[in-house]
Amino acid sequence: MNVKYLYALLKNLSSKTFEKGEFVINEGDKINNVFYIRKGLVRSYLINDKGEEITFQLFAEKQLFGNVHTILFNEPSKFTFEALEKTKAYFTDVKTFQDLSNSNSGFLKIDNGIFGRQILKQAFQRIDSFVFLSPEKRYLQYLKDYPNIINRVPDKYIANVLGITPVSLSRIRKRISKKK
Repeated sequence: MNVKYLYALLKNLSSKTFEKGEFVINEGDKINNVFYIRKGLVRSYLINDKGEEITFQLFAEKQLFGNVHTILFNEPSKFTFEALEKTKAYFTDVKTFQDLSNSNSGFLKIDNGIFGRQILKQAFQRIDSFVFLSPEKRYLQYLKDYPNIINRVPDKYIANVLGITPVSLSRIRKRISKKK
């Protein structure tokens, strides 16, 4: 990428530090920012019909996240995004990024690669894991893909992301430790 394009991108980024427990995006918001986590941890969750919080995804350092419903479909967020730790993030709105892409051909490749593909890749990896992997293999894959998250969040969040109960997660961990 040309230095000129990189400079244009950098001057259009904002940064913010979110305190632990602070909401980055609330359910129902139409925020179309894409965030890059420099340091910290964010979870996306929803509250089901029973009033239970269901964690959908966890995001840590060097990961992108955003309100996919607004970014891709111009709909309000179905999830709440909450900082689980003090989190430093860089962000820009998709429109600014798209404007840069339209005026600088060097950005077009990045626009498609980072936002569209990253979001779709995460979604398909999650779907594939539920279709093709047992709960134990999902856990092992999650450990491999996100080793820096496992010990930073309560087990119930990990269990939710994996689509299992905390009791099942405990049993899986016990089985794995016996195999070693």
